[in-house]
Amino acid sequence: MNGSRTKSQAGVNLPALRHHNAALVLDLLRAAGAEGISRLELAERTGLTPQAVSKITARLRAEGLAVGAGLRPSTGGKPRTVLRLVPDAQFAVGLHLDRDGLTAVLVDLAGRPVAVTTAPLDFGAPAEQVLADAADAVRDLSAAEPHKPVLGLGVAVPGPLDHRDGVLHRVTGFPQWDGFPLRDALAERTGLPVTVDKDTNAAALALSLSGLPGDFAYLHLGTGLGAGLVLGGAVHRGARTGAGEFGHQTLQLDGPLCGCGGRGCIEALCLAAEARGDRAEAARVLGAGAANLVGLLDIDRVVLGGRTVAADEDAYVRGVRAVIEERAARGGGGGSVTVTVAGGGDRPVAEGAAQLVLAPVFGRVGERG
Repeated sequence: MNGSRTKSQAGVNLPALRHHNAALVLDLLRAAGAEGISRLELAERTGLTPQAVSKITARLRAEGLAVGAGLRPSTGGKPRTVLRLVPDAQFAVGLHLDRDGLTAVLVDLAGRPVAVTTAPLDFGAPAEQVLADAADAVRDLSAAEPHKPVLGLGVAVPGPLDHRDGVLHRVTGFPQWDGFPLRDALAERTGLPVTVDKDTNAAALALSLSGLPGDFAYLHLGTGLGAGLVLGGAVHRGARTGAGEFGHQTLQLDGPLCGCGGRGCIEALCLAAEARGDRAEAARVLGAGAANLVGLLDIDRVVLGGRTVAADEDAYVRGVRAVIEERAARGGGGGSVTVTVAGGGDRPVAEGAAQLVLAPVFGRVGERG
């Protein structure tokens, strides 16, 4: 798994595991899977003393987070006891609130989906109705494992927003959400700790934690268009957590009016092409924006996602790749850039939202700026 570790941030979502060393041990247990890992290996890989590892693992076992997984032959002395994570000891909920629908997923400690639900959503409805729909989805999912604790709720929404305070800004087409304290409102409704981030950042975090290498941009084309950036192995959010407002770069100065108030935005051009059935043009426009990012950031990979891309993944990959390669042939960079798809339509966003809760537990905050 990729993702940066910072001692000040590790394990902040789970009081019993706040200590950085416990997060290191937990992450190694998760990476080992069902095969497990011995205490000696944990000590070697973390740099902790065997005594420290024994104390940490004893606490994890007492809390039901780790369990014995058999014995491993030793090169000398007694066989080694192998430990593994108990994935279903605790859970997290990821919630994707889109402009016209919601997707909620319950995941275990290993990040595996246990239950998924989708429902229509009118993001333009009064805030109380949207909050009620979101809280209902969380409650229904939590009922799938009624006797297991839910660590928290990660919420992914269209940007721009303030990730640190969980406050929305002027979502394109929905200016009424500007300044709304979504994190605090949902925490009050659900009784859970809540983390809010942009949909694109959530998906990019999940991709990074899954082991996707190098620097990359995740471009999400659904009801809108945005980017999640992973630079240096960490999600890049910027000084005001507003990085990745990719859809509102201007490609045509005298172009059509966009919902943001500007003209010729890549989002407006791309969605307009899709609406009139010209998918090749939509892919070409998306490719132009992607090529700009490649040239600006010198990234290794572009990952496409979202329901609009999912409708014809091959067409979008071909179109975006062609523009990037054409730009490279003119000396604009990007010749070795890989263009792939995340797959799963909008679902990776909800799973990424759950990782907003899980990643700090394992010391995998994966955040930059």
